Amino acid sequence: GGDPWAGGAALTSKFGNFYAPNITPHPEEGIGNWTFSEFVRAVRQGVAPDGDPYYPAFPYEFYAGFTDADMADLWAAMRALPPSAQETKPHQVGFPFNIRKGVKVWRTFFERPFIYQPDPGQSASWNRGRYIVEGPGHCVACHTPRNMFGGLDTARQLEGDPRMQDGGESPPLTLEALSSKGWTRASLITALRRGVLPDGDAFGGSMAEVVHVGTSFLLEQNLADIATYLLDLE
Repeated sequence: GGDPWAGGAALTSKFGNFYAPNITPHPEEGIGNWTFSEFVRAVRQGVAPDGDPYYPAFPYEFYAGFTDADMADLWAAMRALPPSAQETKPHQVGFPFNIRKGVKVWRTFFERPFIYQPDPGQSASWNRGRYIVEGPGHCVACHTPRNMFGGLDTARQLEGDPRMQDGGESPPLTLEALSSKGWTRASLITALRRGVLPDGDAFGGSMAEVVHVGTSFLLEQNLADIATYLLDLE
């Protein structure tokens, strides 16, 4: 019910509630006074203009691989938004996680930034799919188990998380798991576009929101790229 892009949505976790900030070009309450270089550092590196680190609830680990062209496009889009004076809601995080400087310690041990390097042995579609899944789509963030400190278990990437931060669970997206359930390129594209599963059921929980405000807007080619990567197709 608030202004578009003005923040306020809660991300519930075991460490507390994190609230999305106002990212409209309002000069005081938003990012209107930021420079392009500050914007790039925030998105790719998770560092605020004042030098403080952002909590990893903001998935900058996965945005680290954004190309320069991506960043220029994002900046142009952000600058074109209508400014909103809506104040950013402070996070509700208990001690000791409310000490922002402690994030630097966490990052030393658990941060795994995704730096995209195409695989010359794979097709262009497979490589684009990997870029989306492991990068800006940050599917890995929810479909990979995390340890007690919230760090990703990278040895079990996309194996699903039975104990997600919000108390739910996510299924595995490995080739073996998807193949065993009969997923195909066509059914994956349909699911990511419309939220409808092969058996006629629909996504629920957080995945329904991912489709509604995320993957349903992707180009048909990009949905095919995701399916190509996850199902290891040519």
